Amino acid sequence: MNKNIKLAVAGAVLALSASANAGIIIPAGDWTLDINGNVNAFASWHKADHSATVTGGLATKKDTVGEDQGQNINTGLLPTWLGFTGTTRQNDTDVTFNISMQPGVSDNGGTGDFGSTAFRTSYVSFGDKSWGSIKLGKDLGIFASDAILSDMTLLGVGGGLASVSGGNTTLGGIGSGYIYAAWKGQVAYTTPNFNGFQATIGITNPNQGNNVVTGGLATLSGSGLYGTVNQDRFGLEGKASYAFNQDNFSGKLWVSGASYKVKGTTAADGAGSVHEYSATAADIGANVNAGNAGLTAYYYTGEGAGTTIMLGNGYSTTYGKRDSDGGYLQATYVLPTKTKFGVAFGRSNLDKANGEGNTALVKSNERLTVGLYHPLTKHLNLVAEYNDIESKAQDGAKNSASSGSLGAILFF
Repeated sequence: MNKNIKLAVAGAVLALSASANAGIIIPAGDWTLDINGNVNAFASWHKADHSATVTGGLATKKDTVGEDQGQNINTGLLPTWLGFTGTTRQNDTDVTFNISMQPGVSDNGGTGDFGSTAFRTSYVSFGDKSWGSIKLGKDLGIFASDAILSDMTLLGVGGGLASVSGGNTTLGGIGSGYIYAAWKGQVAYTTPNFNGFQATIGITNPNQGNNVVTGGLATLSGSGLYGTVNQDRFGLEGKASYAFNQDNFSGKLWVSGASYKVKGTTAADGAGSVHEYSATAADIGANVNAGNAGLTAYYYTGEGAGTTIMLGNGYSTTYGKRDSDGGYLQATYVLPTKTKFGVAFGRSNLDKANGEGNTALVKSNERLTVGLYHPLTKHLNLVAEYNDIESKAQDGAKNSASSGSLGAILFF
């Protein structure tokens, strides 16, 4: 099975027996090919209580004619995945390539990550357990990756605007507990595993999330720095983690960080004016499991990093950088029926820049999720979730919405 899918399932603490299985293995000369992935779909219902304007808010609101309820059939937070992985060992070096595509269930004419098909990974890696490995290409970002991989809604839907029909995936806990790690062009080095300790450091495409975003995240990226100005340097991301497993007790502790130099110019900034700033973010998290119980705790903080997506609404072209922080708590328990029951609470906060007045800009997105995840077979899992989300603006306006979803996810 593709490494990211394995990590996603294991990290969500919902790894049912299917997660240990490889995909379809094909020996091919010096190579071993692995065709792997998942298929998932969910029917969802949502109800909005208000119709306020909250720029960057994730709670749905009443439509233009006052209707407060809607339905959709979508892929969940974990995209439907078809991956092709090849591995070989030559000249004492392990070599891997991965190419994948993510066809969505709901196609309402979106583009990019929010269209009917996205290509989220395309990379080559090489290395050895004695000195580590190097990855070149497009893969899940380094900063905040453990936050999303530990989110129980990775096997379900979660909350937020992307639960509305037309998205390639839903938001899960993105923007209501952590910043989206995203899929980024990168060159990264990962150390060997030193008795559970491992670290990764890499350079990424600069100015992540700060280009024009279409589709479901259009309202989340309004930093005003869109354009084609050359950036001064690559983005920098890194993380370190310690994993342990002894008897009936296991878990993982991690920290990660990101640094971007951001420069942009648009008509909104004034002809020829340039805004430039440094954006930084850091996080810390822990996931522990004892018997049938699991607990995850996570916290992040940022300066100019924005909320929901990296750099989204992180800067005011008039007043400068905005601070942000947030996190989530999650508890799960496996019932005698093998059904996993989970409860999660998450919140993401965005502060005004110094001197900035009260506006419709989002102040916080807060989410409560209750979920049931049942292994019908070793490959097929049934999922039921309830989400309640509230978005508040700096000027006191708010939207609140609730949603329910039923569906299934199949791994191969």
